[in-house]
Amino acid sequence: MTDRRVTPDPTHVTLDIPAQVTGPIADLRQSPAGPRDRQVLFGDRAAILGRMEGHSLIRAQKDGYCGWVSDAALGPVHPVTHRVTSRATHVYAEANFKSPDLMHLGFSAGLNVVAETATFVETPQGFIPRQHVRPTEARATDPATIAELFLGVPYLWGGNAHLGIDCSGLVQAACLACGIACPGDSDQQAEQLGVALPSGAALQRNDVIFWKGHVALVLDKDTLIHANAGHMLVTTEPIADALARIEMQGDGVPTGFKRLEMPT
Repeated sequence: MTDRRVTPDPTHVTLDIPAQVTGPIADLRQSPAGPRDRQVLFGDRAAILGRMEGHSLIRAQKDGYCGWVSDAALGPVHPVTHRVTSRATHVYAEANFKSPDLMHLGFSAGLNVVAETATFVETPQGFIPRQHVRPTEARATDPATIAELFLGVPYLWGGNAHLGIDCSGLVQAACLACGIACPGDSDQQAEQLGVALPSGAALQRNDVIFWKGHVALVLDKDTLIHANAGHMLVTTEPIADALARIEMQGDGVPTGFKRLEMPT
């Protein structure tokens, strides 16, 4: 059986048109009126594979994930020169924080910066504080630090953004920011991320713990960070407590421990 997340129904694949997300956040759905699988963010590039009922079937460039997005959320492709590196930011009408805010954007939103001032960058959408953006080539180097940006963000099934995120969305955001290729869902991540650790190996920062249907990132030998439905937010938790709580609630013991391979 094919995986619809990466191999959509071929009867719906009739196009191959480059596109880009033009809204702050867009749901990536199983069908035009179906439930959310994941989310794509402002500036994310995609290929439109087909159209139906005011929606487009897309393949997201960042991870190959396929799903249906509202046509209103897509537009033509423009350069992405910078990305938002704060948890969230505002787009202002002028290079002045007292001017009207026109749009909110979250971490990793892709921007086309056309000019800069001492305190703002200018994009076709408006002005964004310079402190909140970095050039696309300026990768982060520590996934755990990126994950900590999301502390307190509400849990949202299929979420990938500062307004709501799930366990695999958090790990993906942390990895992609550091140049580590990372698929969208935890089962895919368990297969494709990092190198498996032997049983009983000591854990270190940026190791990844997998359960069936869940994933967490290690902050230190005693602590992890994860978006979880137990707390309904992104939180840190002692590893021993998380293992006991998750097993007690019926979700079993970890299915694997892996060590991320950092790009050189």
